[in-house]
Amino acid sequence: MSAFSSSGAPRSGSASTDNVAGPGRGGQRPHLIYLAIGFPPAAKSCAYRMRETANQFTAQGWDVTVVTIADESWELDSGVDHSLSEQVDPRVQVVKLPLRREDLETDIRRFDEERAIAPTRWVKALRERQRAAFPEATFGDWRGPIEDAVTRLHGEHPADLLLASCVPYVNLAAAWKLWEEAGVPYAVDFRDGWSIDVVDGREAFGRDTEEGRWEERILGSAVSLWVVNDPIAEHYRERYPEYADRVHVVRNGYDADSAPGRAHRPDPGQGLVFGYLGTVNFSTEHLKVVLDAWRAARKREPLLANARFEVRGHIGGGAHRGTNPHAVLLQEAEPDGVSYGGPVAKAEVAATYARWDAMVLILIGGHYVTSGKVYEYMATGLPIVSAHVIDHDASNVLKGHPLWTGARGIDREAMTEAFVEAAHLAVDSTDEQHAEAMAHADRFTREIIMAEAVKDLVNEFQVQKGRAQ
Repeated sequence: MSAFSSSGAPRSGSASTDNVAGPGRGGQRPHLIYLAIGFPPAAKSCAYRMRETANQFTAQGWDVTVVTIADESWELDSGVDHSLSEQVDPRVQVVKLPLRREDLETDIRRFDEERAIAPTRWVKALRERQRAAFPEATFGDWRGPIEDAVTRLHGEHPADLLLASCVPYVNLAAAWKLWEEAGVPYAVDFRDGWSIDVVDGREAFGRDTEEGRWEERILGSAVSLWVVNDPIAEHYRERYPEYADRVHVVRNGYDADSAPGRAHRPDPGQGLVFGYLGTVNFSTEHLKVVLDAWRAARKREPLLANARFEVRGHIGGGAHRGTNPHAVLLQEAEPDGVSYGGPVAKAEVAATYARWDAMVLILIGGHYVTSGKVYEYMATGLPIVSAHVIDHDASNVLKGHPLWTGARGIDREAMTEAFVEAAHLAVDSTDEQHAEAMAHADRFTREIIMAEAVKDLVNEFQVQKGRAQ
């Protein structure tokens, strides 16, 4: 197998503005190397943000080379959705490295003797080997191949800027290598951050650790740092006040073509349909509370007596996708009108939303978590039931949404009441309320957010380049 393969990806219906950011090396279009492991067709939530970032750099006059991993590797992990690639600008060059997670391998013919005889010991040794290369379990030993790839790409087509999207954080090592050896400026898209555990709301590691030293070193020379919400940004501004001006909030937003585009007309006689679309990454205890509240609401509210609750999206990862305890809970709830319909291709998202009468927003984490799905849910113009803790950043985004039942916590009785309220909102809400709800989401359109973020980053890059000259 070659060191890496590359390809362009088809894109339809996309106009380029070509707001050229100034000539790059050699007087040509400036060149961005974009470390985006999770780029389409990977069936991961980060794929949408990555796709729009690459498209916006291209639209603003840059050559873009994306570095990700092979499709076969995603088939072992989160799965693939080739419809995600359809709107990648064809001028974007995609390089796919032959890297894969050894721990997700299911073909026993690939197992060595130690793994077959003592799998727990094998995993322990694997993690130690990974962290020896870079302080990150699972991905640390990808450091060498990613560094070699960016070095080779820079040699073939000199880069003016590198943007590293994390996770994996091992991408930072490649950004640092190109900066040290070739003086290529870099920016970082942390999204959820590294030194903060956004789910538990605590510090993930101290500054005087190997991870902490890497993080501080990277931020010390970065052009810019992107994170997805204000609480995470404040964490970094307080942790590194000397670099506070480099920290920017770039929210995830939603793709306009994912919204159904019309007000839904529910039919209580046929049964209201509630829906959840997203990765099932929350605990079984969390899911059980939601399902218990749903059962209670159906017994309490006549409008919900024949209602259905459809769950769509990926469950689990690797060999356990679709066969884990979450799937069992959903199957057991089928007599209560609950169904699990599997993942939804990107091209079919809008049509899926168009069949539903209300949304159920099930989210992990709290103060430091937003989730990209909240923006898409708002854009449906449908009532939204929040199934997350009260102190959640999604609550900040939803504030002012006319069809939101509010944040009531992960509590069976409170959630039961929210389901009942959403049923009445679905039946009684007006076209004006639907329009107001969709308008509430308009400012979070991903294309608008990323166009502005890329423009600002290009300006920061130009300022740094001017200082260097």
